[in-house]
Amino acid sequence: MVPDVEQIIENIVRGDQDAVQLLLDGYNTQYAECFFFNTEEQERRKHLAAALLCFITSQLQPGVLQVSLHTLRILSRDRRALGPLVTDEALFTLAHLGGIRTGKSEEEDGEEDGEVCRKEALKVLCNVVYNSPQAQERASALRLLQGLWENLKQEICSSEPPGGHFYQLRLLFLLTALRPELRQQLNQERGVSVLTRALERCLAVQWADGYELLSDPSLPPVSKETSQEVIEVLKTLFNIAHTFYRQEPDEEEAALYRRLASVLRHCLLVPCDGEDTREELQGHTVNLLSALPLTCLDVLLSVRLDQTSHQWEGVNMDCVHALLLFMDRRLTRGQKLKEKLTPVLNLLTESSRVHRETRHYLRQKILPPLRDVAIRPEQDVSLRGQLVRLMTHVDTDVKHCAAELLFVLCKENVSRFVKYTGYGNAAGLLAARGLLNGRRGSGDSQYAAQYSSDSDSDTEEYREAKARINLVTGRVEAEQPDPMEGMTEEEKEQEARYLIGMINRLSQ
Repeated sequence: MVPDVEQIIENIVRGDQDAVQLLLDGYNTQYAECFFFNTEEQERRKHLAAALLCFITSQLQPGVLQVSLHTLRILSRDRRALGPLVTDEALFTLAHLGGIRTGKSEEEDGEEDGEVCRKEALKVLCNVVYNSPQAQERASALRLLQGLWENLKQEICSSEPPGGHFYQLRLLFLLTALRPELRQQLNQERGVSVLTRALERCLAVQWADGYELLSDPSLPPVSKETSQEVIEVLKTLFNIAHTFYRQEPDEEEAALYRRLASVLRHCLLVPCDGEDTREELQGHTVNLLSALPLTCLDVLLSVRLDQTSHQWEGVNMDCVHALLLFMDRRLTRGQKLKEKLTPVLNLLTESSRVHRETRHYLRQKILPPLRDVAIRPEQDVSLRGQLVRLMTHVDTDVKHCAAELLFVLCKENVSRFVKYTGYGNAAGLLAARGLLNGRRGSGDSQYAAQYSSDSDSDTEEYREAKARINLVTGRVEAEQPDPMEGMTEEEKEQEARYLIGMINRLSQ
């Protein structure tokens, strides 16, 4: 039997904690997975939320407080029943129970509600902030970020073992994602430096010289729990870095971002407990790397080589190789390409523009010298073929990012670009850049002058077939019969006049 809301409220008013706990247990079990209710039920839920908010401010047994907060967490999922939860008093109460210093009172709460209750309160607060623009505005006005940030800074800088801050980090991410002014505030509070320190603690990194980290094979793989905390930190750092992406960093900021980039390199390469864990961690790492100033990404390559390193021209390519494998996996899955693939495409494109060794390495892997010219580029099963297929994708952003990467790997040379992709596939990017005539436009690329003069040597197979390659399709086509074979001179003239007439009509 489903507990009656009025019955629960009556027992709350009487202060019968045992009865409330029993009734709420039944209520939570019944509605744990429910999200949609009619208008009458929503009103009852509002009344229950208001009663519970008063109830949890009294002295409750830990089990009663926990089940009450669990009920509020269920109620906070319904956007249309949030009324009582978005008041200043409610936000202060939830923040206080979640262990956040609100500054509302000078008195310290000596009652220990337990870690479970603090997590439940933070879960409710996360739901409320996520679901209510009004709560977002009030949380900003009430300076909840400041109290939360002070808590996190103290814990990050302490000597206690890291971990157990997931919901505090989740709330920090939500506040900075939904309120632009809080990103600015967190940046001014040395957010990049402190959160980088949080990453270092979570991943137990050790520094060598400069911006290089020491690798310790004896450390266990990153666990699912640790990776989730790391991901929340990465997402918050993205909110800060993306806001200031277009600004040129000063010397101090550049040092901060280089230190962060070194830790992100570790995130890309560190072993994880499970393939899904690694994939998720790498995905958020790539997102953040794509938001950092390009001038600060040189630390991804400035790492000493060892016997297991991927290298090109004496430069460590382990990070670039990891990004390449990550891109390949995202291409193979083909899901949510705009969200999941475009960040790594953009990162590889911009890195290839400014780092010669990165471009050479990626070109060797993606655009090796052509040998098989009997198939169309988009039909190739290699990385080149997968990227060429995206050049005609229905999503404009995906199409542009794939074409841009290949164009940069060709050093923005039109003839080389057409050679590897076919004129039909290349036409979209060339038209957008005004290069359909095959010439580079003046000022077409600010990076054009930086490209080295490395040669593009053709294979023997390509040289033999070059004269027979159809530039539109990018492959050797089967010879077609002469359409005028067997026609008399008069018939040829008549066909020519017909074609001229058609051309004239098209030009009118």
